[in-house]
Amino acid sequence: MAERRMFAKSIIDSDLFLDMPSSTQNLYFHLSMRADDDGFVNSPLKILRMVSCSKNDMDMLIFKNFIIPFDTGICVIKHWRIHNYIRNDRYTPTIYTEEKSQLSLDENKGYTTGIPTVIPVGDVGKVRLGKVSLVEDRKDIGLSDDKPKRSKFIPPTLEEVTAYCEERQNSVDPQKWIDHYTSNGWMVGRTKMKDWKAAVRTWERSEFSKGGSNRAVNGGNSQNPNAGVDFGF
Repeated sequence: MAERRMFAKSIIDSDLFLDMPSSTQNLYFHLSMRADDDGFVNSPLKILRMVSCSKNDMDMLIFKNFIIPFDTGICVIKHWRIHNYIRNDRYTPTIYTEEKSQLSLDENKGYTTGIPTVIPVGDVGKVRLGKVSLVEDRKDIGLSDDKPKRSKFIPPTLEEVTAYCEERQNSVDPQKWIDHYTSNGWMVGRTKMKDWKAAVRTWERSEFSKGGSNRAVNGGNSQNPNAGVDFGF
């Protein structure tokens, strides 16, 4: 396997990349440095912990389509073929052939995956199940290679929470707030969080009702910050 890795400035100098927190950018570079010759990473969570990044950073890379995750826990660098060209005599094919079989290359040589779930009425029946014909038929029905973007909750960064708490001049500890919701999967009660600012306000009211005490929030007792939740609908 080749030991050197390169990065295309067209990717890492883009606004989409540079707008991410520095910790998220750092995680991307470390994942890319440890990927195999096809861009696959078999231990992304281990690398995340090793470089002291958070799950939020991984979620951000997935949401912004810089990495593609698989159910097996493996991920692939989407723009790998744009970043790296490896000579045949130094190239070692990935062992993750099942995951690779789910990918195709778009016109810019970026990895893409996914089967269209909505097909125009006039084109029903055009999509065949073969991997090669599927890519061709996606073009026939006018669908882009990239997955359709869905409205999805993006966990805030520590900087965003800190700025919001300072704006409201409350006593909420941003790091404690982030740690709590990261550990419970960003759930508000039994509902997936939709508005993190509403959750901060709920926490703020909880802190106020306790008179500013420093008692720890425990999901199993009466001091759960999700009590009287402001869901932000």
